[in-house]
Amino acid sequence: MTPGIERLLQPLRTLHDAIRDQVLKECERSSVDDLADIVADGAGDTIYSVDRVSEEQLVSGVENEIATLGPVVLVAEGLQDGHLTLPRGTAPEKARWRLLVDPIDGTRGLMYQKRSAWILTGVAPNRGDNTRLSDIELAVQTEIPLLKQHLSDQVWATRGGGVGSQRFDRITGRTSPLSFRPSTASSLEHGFAMIARFFPGVRDELAAIDEELIRRVIGPSREGKAHCFEDQYISSGGQLYELMAGHDRFVADLRPLMEPLVKERGLALGICCHPYDVATELIARELGVIITGARGQPLDARLCVDEPVAWAGYANQEIFDRVSPHLLSILQERGWLQ
Repeated sequence: MTPGIERLLQPLRTLHDAIRDQVLKECERSSVDDLADIVADGAGDTIYSVDRVSEEQLVSGVENEIATLGPVVLVAEGLQDGHLTLPRGTAPEKARWRLLVDPIDGTRGLMYQKRSAWILTGVAPNRGDNTRLSDIELAVQTEIPLLKQHLSDQVWATRGGGVGSQRFDRITGRTSPLSFRPSTASSLEHGFAMIARFFPGVRDELAAIDEELIRRVIGPSREGKAHCFEDQYISSGGQLYELMAGHDRFVADLRPLMEPLVKERGLALGICCHPYDVATELIARELGVIITGARGQPLDARLCVDEPVAWAGYANQEIFDRVSPHLLSILQERGWLQ
């Protein structure tokens, strides 16, 4: 691990807490319609009013607390050109670290008060524009809970240094230790497993891949019985959390592979996962979750705001061994791994 990078952990956790608290205050005093106002269309995603709250807190916190420990390049949506070097006026090549941040992952679920969102941060030594997910050595993930929810989880990891976690009680202001353990099940049967298909366009193809995968992995359905279950959590950070916490056994987001079909149908690819959405996959890997690219290779991408990312997560090695070969075979047979 790069010397000195561990000094960023506590300031980042404190910044996450501040972003969480500020977003919750805004949720308390604003209507759903106000939070859902579209204020911009960024390079990677649509920017809603609630996103602006977290972005302002993010830039201020990095500038005043983290960049004082060494120059950084902040990579996040909503910034001009997708990045900002701090302290201001510093040349990007002089920065010591690159911070890949999604200040609210799961905006849509949060602004409609349906489900928790997440603050995601990955830190890598600065290797210029070619700095990659595989370079990340420190990651922090913090829950932004619903207003009716009083508990908020935070989990962090350093490469090779294991995982730390805690649960914050918004009512008492106290924190307590939290233990994470991915599922140890050897099968998808009676568990949660899914292929992401959040938005219209190619849901039919993604569902067909999902159906075929479950048939091959588990076998034919039985009358009155459920093969397995799915949870379309519209947040990549949330999906990673569900794998870390032992709630889900398999998740795959294959949307970028569907671009040829989208174009064939005269549509645009629309929203995809981007590198900042999986900025904290290091934490899952430190817990033993297996995270890969769509072709089964180690997940990797440049630290940027617009590169599409396809990925798959498996709770453990046995799940990987059972599911991954079938997934790759189906994708090859259907022509998605050309």
